Amino acid sequence: MPEKTTSARRRAQELRAALDEANYRYYVLDAPTISDAEYDALLRELQTLEREHPELATPDSPTQRVGAPPLQAFPPFQHRHQMSSLGNAFSEEELRAFDARARKLAGRGDFVYAVELKIDGLAVALHYRDGVFERGGTRGDGHTGEEITANLRTVRSIPLRLRGEVPPFVEVRGEIYLKLSDFERINAQRANAGEPVFANPRNAAAGAVRQLDSSITARRPLSFWTYQLAGSEPELAIASQVAALQQCAAWGLPVNPNVRRIDDIEGVIEFCNQWEGRREELDYEIDGVVIKVDDLALQGEMGSAGREPRWAVAYKFKPREAYTKLLDITVQVGRTGALTPVAILEPVVVGGVTVRNATLHNEEEIARKDVHVGDVVIVRRAGDVIPEVVGPVKERRSGKLAPLYKVPARCPVCHAAVDRPEGEVVYRCTNASCPAQLKERIRHFCGRGAMDIEGIGEQLASQLVDSGLVHDIADIFALTGERLAALERMGTKSAQNIIDERERAQERPLWRLLNGLSIRFVGSQNAQILADAFGELTELENASVERLTAVPGIGPKIGQSVWLFFQQPQNRKLLQRLQATGVRTSQPRRAMQAAAGVAGKTFVLTGMLPHLTREEAGAKIVEAGGKVTGSVSKKTDYVVAGEEAGSKLTKAQELGIAVIDEAALLELLGSSGAGA
Repeated sequence: MPEKTTSARRRAQELRAALDEANYRYYVLDAPTISDAEYDALLRELQTLEREHPELATPDSPTQRVGAPPLQAFPPFQHRHQMSSLGNAFSEEELRAFDARARKLAGRGDFVYAVELKIDGLAVALHYRDGVFERGGTRGDGHTGEEITANLRTVRSIPLRLRGEVPPFVEVRGEIYLKLSDFERINAQRANAGEPVFANPRNAAAGAVRQLDSSITARRPLSFWTYQLAGSEPELAIASQVAALQQCAAWGLPVNPNVRRIDDIEGVIEFCNQWEGRREELDYEIDGVVIKVDDLALQGEMGSAGREPRWAVAYKFKPREAYTKLLDITVQVGRTGALTPVAILEPVVVGGVTVRNATLHNEEEIARKDVHVGDVVIVRRAGDVIPEVVGPVKERRSGKLAPLYKVPARCPVCHAAVDRPEGEVVYRCTNASCPAQLKERIRHFCGRGAMDIEGIGEQLASQLVDSGLVHDIADIFALTGERLAALERMGTKSAQNIIDERERAQERPLWRLLNGLSIRFVGSQNAQILADAFGELTELENASVERLTAVPGIGPKIGQSVWLFFQQPQNRKLLQRLQATGVRTSQPRRAMQAAAGVAGKTFVLTGMLPHLTREEAGAKIVEAGGKVTGSVSKKTDYVVAGEEAGSKLTKAQELGIAVIDEAALLELLGSSGAGA
């Protein structure tokens, strides 16, 4: 046997063993030890090997089946038709390649696609006899799963009886999942009880639905989405996937609302890209988009290739979670002096970005999550937020654990004493002149939400402090082009661009300056409220706590913080220096046009409004004496919902909070909009 073939055979055996073990831990134990991205990479390597060496393909290869055998503790659930798994696409090019194959196989190009969000949960099949739920099971190996009927009966979103005219027998398939809001609540309860928290919603849902004791399942608020009408007796005259889902919805089965018919692959790609950027809006996890030929008859003609139907593909989003090794823990000192533990990681790609560092939040979180240096950990990156360590993969621990991390007693940058204010979990450096705080303050001051001096980011801020050119934010306005150009990696043109940006920044309104000063509890919204109310920086400097808290939207905690900031001599000196550089310290004073239905109320904005942007709507609410927050809670008075509102709308409905549209908001404001 040629050496190349022997090597390929050996590698194929290694890959099969690794994939079989991963399948067992994922589907049977619900305790995965590798990430989805790692699994996909191993499977694709094996598929390539078997394609290049057909003699290596075996009937029991992971490329030929789905999942793993059922647990012996559950009765077997025989599927009437194979419960297939989908092939994956990871790029626009792979989606276009799928489209070309599908059109060639169909022999025509006039069909449309049905596109659906890919729910990250546990696939199940449900049987209904005479409209009544009879039995249900997991996917298992695609032919035989585990019967979990008693557990499925506890899932409230699965109807026990279908509505309307129903054939004598119906089989539907769908996904069991756990809402993110429920997942967070369960983990909080488990943490308070001293129990280990779940790593992610999918594992929590899978573990719950496959409990031998169904009363345990009943205590978890599981949910269900239907994604397929798998069969009926007699067979119904339904022509398309979308029509089949509409029929399921008519029977009372939950169907995800984000299902679309799309004419061409470019429209499909646009849908995929849109939802990859919007998945944070949902109250459940999605890890991609499922694309199917909509015509059911054409699906039958196209058939399957081994484990995968030829008429469908799953476009996988860039993973937001990955597994990697925690090499060390260090401390980052923020602009308010907060010491934040940071995980130093073996580089890993998460969400299309190579991650080397991730936040561990605080010492209490490290202990609660039981994270130790040397652990293999789960790293999550959601949207544009800083990556975080979710927790350890305890199954991959070996040897003696390193001690739990403790925040140092002295600041690692300036060596000043570290203090933990009463009632807080965060430790803070006590030195207001700490260089680390200064770097962060400069970066924030020059950021988009503040003075917006493009070009001064984290790297340049560090250079300016380390070189001794900047000792406080006022020094930024004393920099010359020559001094900037002399810095490493800074040419004359780049230096002049920064000088030009800085001159434009001097004309920014007062609220941007206030936001840039890093006053505790004063972000862009509170900065606008204060600037509108006082108009002049000197007026604000001399305001009492009572006068500050009399401003609608400024509570005692914010008022006290602002007052304390202006009482510090070093802060007053800084403001005098800023004024001397020509920075604008006033803006037109705007009287609050308090509206009875808005003043003192808390609003949350979600979705796309017909005429106003969210920023415009938020500004009008603030001007009328209201408050805008980013999350829905019991303290929220109104949720203003536009088109394609996401999980915030869902949570508002669950909490019984009033939901209004743009027209109702303008009516509350008392005109076409306060301050218009």
